[in-house]
Formats: sequence, structure tokens, C-alpha cells
Amino acid sequence: MDYIKEYRQFVSSYYFNEAVRITVGIILPSVVLNFFGMLEIGLIASLGAMAVSAADIPGPIRERRNGMFAALALIFFVDLITGFAHVNQLVTAVLILGLSFSLSMLGVYNARTNAIGFAGLLIMVLTLYHKATGWNVVLDGIYLLCGGLWYIGLSLALHGVRPYKVIQQALGDSIISVADYLKTRSHFYNEGVNYDKTYKNLMLQQQKVQDKQILVREMLFKSRNIVKSTTLTGRGLLVIFVESVDLFEKANATFYNYESMHKRFDGANILPHFQKVILGMVDELYEIGVSVQEGRRSRVSKNLNDELRGLKQHFENFVNTHRNAENLEALINMRKIMQSIEDMILRIYTLHHYTRYDRKEVKEYRLSDNYDSFIEKTDLDSDLIRENLTLQSNTFRHALRLSFAMTMGYITAILLKLEYSYWILLTTLVILKPTYSVTKQRNYQRVLGTVIGALGGIGLLFLVSSSTGRFTAMVLLMIATYSFMRTRYLVSVTFMTAYVLILFFLLDSRNFHVVIENRILDTLIGSIIAFFTTYLIPSWEKKQVNSYMATALEKTRIYFETVSSAYVKSEPPPDYKLSRKEAFVAQANLSGTFSRMLSEPKSKQKNIKKIHQFVVMIFTINSHIATLAHYSRQLAAKYRTYNFLPTIENTLHELENTAGMLSDEELKQPAAHSDTQSLKAAVKELLEKRRHEIQQGLRDTETKVTLSELKPIIDQFLLISRASGDLNKLAEEITGFKRTGEEEKVPVESLSAAE
Repeated sequence: MDYIKEYRQFVSSYYFNEAVRITVGIILPSVVLNFFGMLEIGLIASLGAMAVSAADIPGPIRERRNGMFAALALIFFVDLITGFAHVNQLVTAVLILGLSFSLSMLGVYNARTNAIGFAGLLIMVLTLYHKATGWNVVLDGIYLLCGGLWYIGLSLALHGVRPYKVIQQALGDSIISVADYLKTRSHFYNEGVNYDKTYKNLMLQQQKVQDKQILVREMLFKSRNIVKSTTLTGRGLLVIFVESVDLFEKANATFYNYESMHKRFDGANILPHFQKVILGMVDELYEIGVSVQEGRRSRVSKNLNDELRGLKQHFENFVNTHRNAENLEALINMRKIMQSIEDMILRIYTLHHYTRYDRKEVKEYRLSDNYDSFIEKTDLDSDLIRENLTLQSNTFRHALRLSFAMTMGYITAILLKLEYSYWILLTTLVILKPTYSVTKQRNYQRVLGTVIGALGGIGLLFLVSSSTGRFTAMVLLMIATYSFMRTRYLVSVTFMTAYVLILFFLLDSRNFHVVIENRILDTLIGSIIAFFTTYLIPSWEKKQVNSYMATALEKTRIYFETVSSAYVKSEPPPDYKLSRKEAFVAQANLSGTFSRMLSEPKSKQKNIKKIHQFVVMIFTINSHIATLAHYSRQLAAKYRTYNFLPTIENTLHELENTAGMLSDEELKQPAAHSDTQSLKAAVKELLEKRRHEIQQGLRDTETKVTLSELKPIIDQFLLISRASGDLNKLAEEITGFKRTGEEEKVPVESLSAAE
């Protein structure tokens, strides 16, 4: 492991910088006011800063600002009504029930409104701990407002000083995720590779890439001052993002069946050379990503070019050794992999170049005039909440579960006569999530992290004797907590428990042992309540997986239709980038649903193997479409022919009918059998002609060029056609659908080059 690289990536990341900002925002009010003898007021102000920081999630600055002010108003309101209600236990229980439900329903809009609701619930819980009365309730609310305003001012001031920094960090992070994706893909070149495991990891990694690219799109395309920017930095970031998305599409392309590749060439010592160069590309992408995060020019390594030259030399020697009629098709496909790697390396060096923010080149780069269609618009319409007040809504189900769990936690604390019920509610609040799988994972991680963190916190208190040293340790633990909050929950909880224990020790060292006992007990009670509540009107993934599969199919169909049109129509094809984005996002959503399904009880995993096959095939089809898109840039006009049309129309029909089957829609008339014979005949004729030329000793001929260009295109069309038919059969098995009055289908014959 390169520890220097890991360190640079961590300290330049958004997560670390966010953690420092939040830590300073929370601690400073308490430190400053403690200096003037007003520690209690400082602690309340710090709670206000902490609550507002929960709503300060990444995004366009206008949305961040509006979200923080909305959270500020909400926490003030929640603090007042909770403060006045807590004198009566029955009223408090009803209030907890009502606020937990209503604030959870804010999640129907987007992640930001969900975070605002969480901030309100957080203050509700913490207000139960600080039991003020009378006028002091209003004063506490004002102190919360001051703390929240301080954090908003800090966050906006940092943005004003470095307006592009957050975008640079998010963009760099997305490039690093592309590197991780490519690294996972390189595992296919390992001898004895586990295909199922690698595909699963690849789909999970693709989901991460899509999530990060969606965030960058939001930050770039919703910021008019960047999209319409004439500044070098703003336009440069947009160029780097567009290039990185195109690079990711290229990384998704599939040129050869990996199993067939291993059967033919394992032991020939060629595949490890391909893998070595791919891993070199990964290192370069890491360097680019970290450099973008740091806001500096990336350092170009000469190693990758040297490795590429070595691979090309080794590959040509390999081809000369293995060139014969039997290996002709396989070598053609291997050469396409070689060309793809060359193209990706060129794109990587282009990305390196754009990190220089060269004024002339950035200005001359042709960017789209309309990015609105690439972003999701949020309409804060109250009708959306009313429409979701049904058991068909996952948000509604979660709101019911959370409100029940929070109320039960409060009642349990009263019955057990626990002095501080708020920790039970806090544990339940952070553990209970809309999906069973996340709640299950967080439950385990919360308990384990609490135990480990408690031991670590006690150990630090014994090792560090001075108050200054303990305070410093607490600050560092806070930074670590918030650094891993969004990425590694177990690590975050461990650090959080340790810093909370040190905080309580600094505030009241005499009762420290009681604090430890209470926190562990309260955490266990909250975890148990959260665990059992997950079985209350649960939202099992099996009930919605068909919908995700249908959506993924429909977006894939549109993607294929857009890309394939370039091969049959003479007019300029539509820009396929929007359909590509939607297909990849829908595919990532389906992968996420399947991953969550794997964590659910076995009894809820109906057709899990077939669904896994379905997800992998969607991934495979989109990879082949990405390959077609790559070829279309240089070759679509040259080989445009209506001979592709029957295969295209049949594939579109198959995909549409399969999506309809999964959505319980009325199906169209069965598609005619795909007329692929003319395409196969064209390839067969070229192959025979080229084999004859090889036997005559002819090497560089027009037939060789045509075969190397046209055959891979036809391969992609035939593979997509066959896969669409296989998806249709899988959907029939998953849904139990049976056609009547239709003769049995014959799958499209496998193309030998892909076997």
C-alpha cells in the first residue's frame, strides 16, 4: 500500500475538510464562552451548530445555504415546543410520536430535506436531556439560534474564500472512484478469477461511481455561475468532469468475453501484461483525482507510456507467434482490447493536461449549451407528502416505524426509571433507516463501535493525564468521527464513543463510571428497539425489485435506441449522453436494490439467483452498448447500413416487452425472430477471405482493415440481441409469465467470436 498516496487522498478529501469545519463549528462556541465563564450557554450554542451542520450536506451553494437556514428555523421551533412540553410525560410522548412521523416524511423530497428533518429530530432528543423551564426555554432556543447562525456564517465564509474547493473535492473523489472501478475490472485478467464475485464487486463499485457523478452534476449544473462561467477554474472543472464521464463509459465497454479469453490464452503470458498496464492506468487516475481535490496540477508519470510500449511490443510478438486461421477471430478481439487501452491512456493524459487549466485549451473546448436535462429538479410541493401517506410508500412506512420506535424508547426509559432517556432515542434515531439491510448493519456496528470506543476512550484517559492533552485528544477524535461519518459508520461510531466519554469526563469526572454504564445500557436498549421495529410493516426489496428491473430495462432500451440509430440513419444522431447517464443510474439503482436484498432474511429472497443473473445481464448489455457508442464516433458513418435494422428493431421490441412483463403491462405482439443471418453471413465472408489471405502470406490488406473494424460492431449487435432474448426468458421465470398461442422461441445463435 502507498501510504503517502492514501494520506494525500484522505487529507484533501471533502470528508476530512468537512470534519474539520464541523469540529471547529461545534467546539469554538463552547471554548470561547467557557473563557468568559458561560460554559452552559456555550454547550447549547454548540448543539445548535451541530444540528445545522447535519443539514450542510454537499451540493450547490444555494441549496446548502437554504437548507441550513431551514434547519435553523426548524430546530428553534422544535426546541421551543419540546422544551414547554417535557413537563408532562404524556404530552411529551405524543409530541415525540408526532414530530418523529412528520419530520421523517420530509424524506420524500430528497436527501437534503431528509437531513433537515434529522436535524429537527436531533434537537428534539437533546432537548429532553436539557430540561429547561419557563423563560429559560426561550433563552435556550435563542442560544441554539446563535450557535446555528455561527455555523452558517463559518460554512458560507469558507465557501466565499474558496468557492470551487468543495466542487474540486467532489470531482476528484468521483475520478478516484472511476480508478477503483477500473481496478476491480482488472481482476477479470486474473487466472482463476471468480466471475460472480468480481461482477458483484464491479456493480457495487459502479453504484458508487454513479452516486459521486450525480453529486458532481448537481454541484456543477445547478450552479449557473459555473455552467455559464467564463472563469478559468469553473470552466476547467466542467471540462474535467465531462472528460471523466466519457472515460468511465470507455471503462464500461466490453470487447471480449472474459471466460473465452482465459480458455484461449491462459498460460500464454499475455493477460498479465494487459492487467499490469490497466493497474498503471489506475495509479494515474488516483494521481489525477487527488490533484483535482488539492486544486493543483497533476504529476504525469512516464511509467505508463513505458508500460504501454512494452505491452504493444509483447502483443505484436504474441500475434506473430499465434497468428493462424484458428485464432483469427480471437486475435481480432484481443487487438480491440489493445486499442481500447491505448484510447483510455490517451484520455488519461488528456485529463492530466486539463488539470493545468490552460486558458486557451479550456476556452476552446466545446461544451453543451444545455445541462438542465442532466439534473433532477426538486419540487417542494405539499401534494407529494399527501400522495405518500399510504402503505405503498417506503417513506411512509419508515415514518411509522421510527415514530413507534422513538415513542417506545421514551416509554421504556420511563418504565425502567432511566435518568437520561435521550440516549436511547438517539441510538434508535441513528440506527433505524428506511431499509432493513442498512438498519441491520448499523445495529451491529453501533453496538460493536460503542464497546470498542468505550474501551479506547478509557484507555486514553489513563494514558493522557493532563486536561489539555485530553481536550486535544477529544478534538482529534471528533475530526476522525466526522471524517468517516458518511463512509465507514463502524469507525465513526468507535471514535464518537471515545470522544463523548472524554467530553463527559472533562465535564463531570466524579460520575464518569455512571456515564459509561448508562451509555452502554442505553445503547443496547435503543439497538434492541430498533432491531425489532424493523419487522414492523417492513419494506422488503422483493416487493419493488421488479419495478427497478423494469426501469433499468426501459432506460437501457432508450440508450440502445439512441446509440444504434447512428448505424442506420444518415442524419446526425441525437446526443446519447443523457440516455447513457439515465441507463447507468438505473442500473446502479437496480444493483443497490439487489445488494440490499442479499442482506434480508432468506425467506424474503425469492428468485435471488435469477435476479442476480438479470442484474449481471443488464450490466453486460450496457457494456456492449457503450462499446457500440465508442465505435460509432469513427466508424458508424463508414459502415452505415439498413442491414442492422431488423436486429435493432427486434432487440428494442424484446426489451420493451420484457419491461412490460415486469410492470404487469399488456404486451405487444410477439417480435419476429431476429434476422441476424445477413450480419453473420457478412462476417463469415470476411473471415473466409481473410483466412485465405493469411494462407497466401498476405498481411496488410483492405480485408484485414474491414474485418477488424466491422466484425466487432456486428459482434456487439448480435450479443445485445441474444442477451435481450435471454432477459426476456429470465423475466418469464421471475414473474411466472406464460405466453399463449406463441410458438417456442429459439435463442439467437451464439457468435463464435464471443464464446
